[in-house]
Amino acid sequence: MVEYKLLNKDRYSRARLGKLQTRRGVIDTPIFMPVGTNATVKGIWQHQLEEMGAQIILGNAFHLYLKPGLEVMREFGGLHAFMNWEKPILTDSGGFQVFSIKDKKVTDEGVLFRSPIDGSKIMMTPELSMEIQMTLGSDIAMAFDECVAPGMSREYAEESVTRTTEWAKRCISYHDRSQALFGIVQGAFYKDLRKKSAAEITSMDFDGFAIGGLSVGEPFQVTKEILEYTVDLLPEDKPRYLMGIGSPDLIVTAVENGIDMFDCVLPTRIGRHGTALTWNGKINLKAAKFKYSKDPIDEECRCRVCQTYSRGYIQHLFSRDEMLGKILVSYHNIHFLLKFTERIREALATDSFKEFKEECYNRGLIKEALISES
Repeated sequence: MVEYKLLNKDRYSRARLGKLQTRRGVIDTPIFMPVGTNATVKGIWQHQLEEMGAQIILGNAFHLYLKPGLEVMREFGGLHAFMNWEKPILTDSGGFQVFSIKDKKVTDEGVLFRSPIDGSKIMMTPELSMEIQMTLGSDIAMAFDECVAPGMSREYAEESVTRTTEWAKRCISYHDRSQALFGIVQGAFYKDLRKKSAAEITSMDFDGFAIGGLSVGEPFQVTKEILEYTVDLLPEDKPRYLMGIGSPDLIVTAVENGIDMFDCVLPTRIGRHGTALTWNGKINLKAAKFKYSKDPIDEECRCRVCQTYSRGYIQHLFSRDEMLGKILVSYHNIHFLLKFTERIREALATDSFKEFKEECYNRGLIKEALISES
């Protein structure tokens, strides 16, 4: 259901330029995917996502199962028609959301928890996750996995890898292949467990592979170390997806380690609190120092917000708790990450990714300057 085509490889790292063919069009990789958990990227219209250059967005099986529910999705003919979005959609299996719920019971059958909406008991199983995602009709579905918390014992992490493998088998068995299906490699922060999980998951008939269980609160260096180790365990001829990352430093780290796809709620989450991403680092637009500023959020940005509104105006909106301020900064932040990733693709196409990374380091966007030859 998807086909990955490699176009170019960086000389100094694992970074790669490619295209991902889906049933709803071609996606240029590496690609940042805005998150539309509840069938909406918070504060952003669908046509605005298109004008910013979004090629694929995310929806979440867990939340859309709770509301509006599968009956509504069936009535509308799936998520694309429901939210009026014609480009590709990837749906999260709900595994991370289940992991985030404190009061739950994990068994080999699935995860038992109470609905955060009405308190009813729900048993989320691999089969139910597949049923939800098939009903949503996303272009890429994710296998249901168990994401363990940082600090979990090795013994539990080992049990979790086995459980994730068995759940992956059940996902493949139940899934009707009406959409692409990606498997997820787990293993916490143990390299031998990552190796075991990768060997088992990549042996199955998945269309692509994700690295799960990272960027869940661990230090940056731990993320980097486990990512570097795990990527080499994945096949080169299929797309690679690192779940839940969206800061410039993590994006560059992911790309230089051969990741093709990544997503995060970061641009809209920090945007709602007044923090803007710029080519010279983050700025807090709620700060009083911007009260008289006529400058745009970022002088290098060509987004609609930066071409129209000043820092002073946006600071005023936040000082009066006007929703427009949250919308404007969210729009800018998504645009910034889409353009940031576009710049990465341009660098990979012209064999200048090393220079791009050094530029990002000099601007304070990332923490490490040099790429060591692989």
